Amino acid sequence: MISRRLRMGVNIDHVATIRNARGGPHPDPVRAARMAAAAGADGITAHLREDRRHISDNDIQRLMDEIDLPLNLEMAGTEEMLSIALRHKPHAACIVPERREERTTENGLDVAGANYDLAGYVARLADSAIRVSLFIDPNLEQVEAAHRTGAPVIELHVGTYCESAAGSERDAELERIINAVQAATDLGLEVHAGHGLSFGTVGPIAAIPDIMELNIGHFLIGEAIFGGLESSITRMRALMDNSRAAATGARSA
Repeated sequence: MISRRLRMGVNIDHVATIRNARGGPHPDPVRAARMAAAAGADGITAHLREDRRHISDNDIQRLMDEIDLPLNLEMAGTEEMLSIALRHKPHAACIVPERREERTTENGLDVAGANYDLAGYVARLADSAIRVSLFIDPNLEQVEAAHRTGAPVIELHVGTYCESAAGSERDAELERIINAVQAATDLGLEVHAGHGLSFGTVGPIAAIPDIMELNIGHFLIGEAIFGGLESSITRMRALMDNSRAAATGARSA
């Protein structure tokens, strides 16, 4: 069996968080994106929030102008964010839920219960050749609803798995993710995953053969304080690759 290489997207939001805590230009998230590219990242993810708490409009412009890797723009489903995406035309746009009072994205989109024209946003982004993904919980109802919007990609929120206690609780969450991946694949969706992944939790997710991309940020930026950004990304890249290779070998045996 040939192993499909698992892509790694590095989220640089929290480099901007540190910058904004003090003001001024340092540390520069675009410099972090260059380092991520050198360390083996396949893409850069940046979330332009409505309140601009970390990534700024200028960061997005610079990432488009100065970085060769594909940019995945995380964005709320609003007209403001849609217009920004259509102006910059990043490689990809991931529509995420957003509440001003949250510290970070806490859950997936409620696509099944969406009270706005999510399919319309998907279509308008796709018409500009932007790859659209929807960030959802590993829930079969949400997977089916995402498919109905016409989005070609889903990104599964794996934060509950990452935060669960090791053992039966985490195993149950992993099973939910595996089932959601299978349902999405059966519907023809490409599957990504992200939120909360660490050195200790990435292996079982990377081993799921139909997950094509992982987006990881906060943990890598935190680890960079202790060992450097390139080192943390390189180690994560190796853990992902080794887990995927081992799982492929086990299935072939």
